[in-house]
Amino acid sequence: MNTNKTVDLKIIILGSLGVGKTSLLNRYVNNRFTEEYRTTLGACILTKQIRVDNMLVKLQIWDTGGQERFKSLVPSYSKGSDGCVLAFDVTDQDSFYALEGWREEILRNIPSGCEDYPFIVLGNKIDLTDRQVASDEAEAWCKAQNIPYFEVSAKQGINVGHAFENIARNARLQDAEGKDCYLTKSISLGENKKSERQKCC
Repeated sequence: MNTNKTVDLKIIILGSLGVGKTSLLNRYVNNRFTEEYRTTLGACILTKQIRVDNMLVKLQIWDTGGQERFKSLVPSYSKGSDGCVLAFDVTDQDSFYALEGWREEILRNIPSGCEDYPFIVLGNKIDLTDRQVASDEAEAWCKAQNIPYFEVSAKQGINVGHAFENIARNARLQDAEGKDCYLTKSISLGENKKSERQKCC
């Protein structure tokens, strides 16, 4: 195995408005947290290079707006993606109930035969005391969907790195096993050139 080879993976993060998607990414990529809240308009892209199972992996993580009006853009954002992070706020039950809708948006854009598309679910803001979604409830839903579940805190940095390393590992394994048939044309951020991901089906 060539351990010097770098694998490029595109990960998208979806969830309702205000669940802390941007804070999670800033904690993971920059190890920073701010109390200042800014709504993500459309999508913001952050990158991080890590080593997963002795392989260099460059993650391109797409942070998406959680407003309903941006849901129609999910098919565009999901093109070329290798995995998806679904996030909710443990102090906001509605954001948990919305997970199924976000998941379905992704599944609608994956060709048949590609059911192994990697997901993880993050229950954010576990540092807060006014919790509305019990761990057991979230774990039961994720188990029914066969999705790994992580309770995290962007503010305190609890479990964030471990969660993103999990989706990176699962996405890399899918890529290595040739199960990237859901991939389509993706966007290159360099010099405004188009790049293509080879499709396996």
